[in-house]
Amino acid sequence: MSASEIVNKVWNYAQVLRDDGVGYGDYVEQITYLIFLKMADEREQSGQVVKVPAAYCWGMLVKLDGDDLELQYRHTLESLGKLGGMLGTIFRKAQNKVQDPAKLERLIKMIDKEKWSTLPADVKGEIYEGLLERNAQDVKGGAGQYFTPRPLIEAMVEVMQPKALDTVADPACGTGGFLLAAHDYMAAQASSKKEQRHLKEHALRGNDIVDGVVRLCAMNLYLHGIGGDECPISATDALAKEVGDDRVDMVLANPPFGKKSSITIVNEKTGKKETEKLTIEREDFWATTSNKQLNFVQHIANMLKINGKAAVVVPDNVLFEGGAGETVRKTLMERMDLHTILRLPTGIFYAQGVKANVIFFDAKLASKTAWTKKIWIYDFRTNIHMTLKTKRLVKSHFDEFIELYKANDRSQRLESTDNERWKAFSYDEVIVRDKTNLDVFWLKDDSLEDIENLPAPEVLAAEIVEQLEAALDEFRSVEEKLCVVA
Repeated sequence: MSASEIVNKVWNYAQVLRDDGVGYGDYVEQITYLIFLKMADEREQSGQVVKVPAAYCWGMLVKLDGDDLELQYRHTLESLGKLGGMLGTIFRKAQNKVQDPAKLERLIKMIDKEKWSTLPADVKGEIYEGLLERNAQDVKGGAGQYFTPRPLIEAMVEVMQPKALDTVADPACGTGGFLLAAHDYMAAQASSKKEQRHLKEHALRGNDIVDGVVRLCAMNLYLHGIGGDECPISATDALAKEVGDDRVDMVLANPPFGKKSSITIVNEKTGKKETEKLTIEREDFWATTSNKQLNFVQHIANMLKINGKAAVVVPDNVLFEGGAGETVRKTLMERMDLHTILRLPTGIFYAQGVKANVIFFDAKLASKTAWTKKIWIYDFRTNIHMTLKTKRLVKSHFDEFIELYKANDRSQRLESTDNERWKAFSYDEVIVRDKTNLDVFWLKDDSLEDIENLPAPEVLAAEIVEQLEAALDEFRSVEEKLCVVA
């Protein structure tokens, strides 16, 4: 069967389990565990060394049914999750979500019919990516926040051009889209054994705060033939500690959309759960704020080696928010070369109404003058409307941007009267803007002339709330400064 046929076959069974309360995200997880065990069994049959203990191998599951099968499966997940390396990461905190033994048996038999190890890595990856995308489309499950549109990822990697011996990181890796795209680009250049070994075992690094997502990412890498004894993905909060000396050549990331870092606490007096903003304080940060996006920008800048490069997806508020936002933007332009901003159209993410951009910057040595001399902006938003179904984003939509970017030699960039979407702004022009606002636009928005084409009410409401929150944060920062003075 083709990859798409296998995706359809495996995904159709998700509908059956859905009736039993097994969500799509849980279903993809269970598929992850079972496919891994089946592949391990196939490799052992072919004489390869496999690290799955015999007591928890695929053969133990296939021969059982009923309650015995459910019990064996549960013990298998628990035991493998206690191991180290790639195996332990994939099964970390794993639980059986398929409570009906008959349906678990049917799922095992369906997977047992396929020879997974004989499939090429790209086909296995395509199957798994297909399942992840189906999961992302389940808006109610919220999985879309971990899924960046693949055409956008491919375009970003193409202009960033990671080299075969580079180290590439994503501190909010989700299911691993950026890492896999970087791997594919680097693999085309890796001709020596040294380069190929580096690519398999050391080139990629990632982490995510959500255990389930880390499992999906680890399996995604495994199916693409990536990873040695140690898993390159960790289940940690990237913002929790300062960056050490182990910096990287490149960061590609789309940090979580949620703007505020927060924790849920129980009020001792009332017993009610309350949400408390979590402000990140780190000595290597330029500004202290609870804004997750601003914190990720600071963290990523600190992750880079000198002359390292970053491409980061950020929401509009990172470009215009006052207070800490202004501090972060000014410092970023001073210490880094913030050379490019790509304004993205709405309708390309599974989270509705998101207005996002990609900022591109390079790390530099300390200097008395600002490294950023000119910021080039490509407006791929004004008068462009995308949807997830009828007008989907495709790679060719970025062809013009890729050509104008001039990745091989950015000094060759040119403005043209024939291309009104590509425009350059000097550092002096930007630094004098109110709050160093980088949310620059100059094209006439045709939709503003037609009330029928105004954004949906929920999108307008979200924008208003975002602007009000930004204003409140700025007032709070002023208040805190006044209190300190007093």
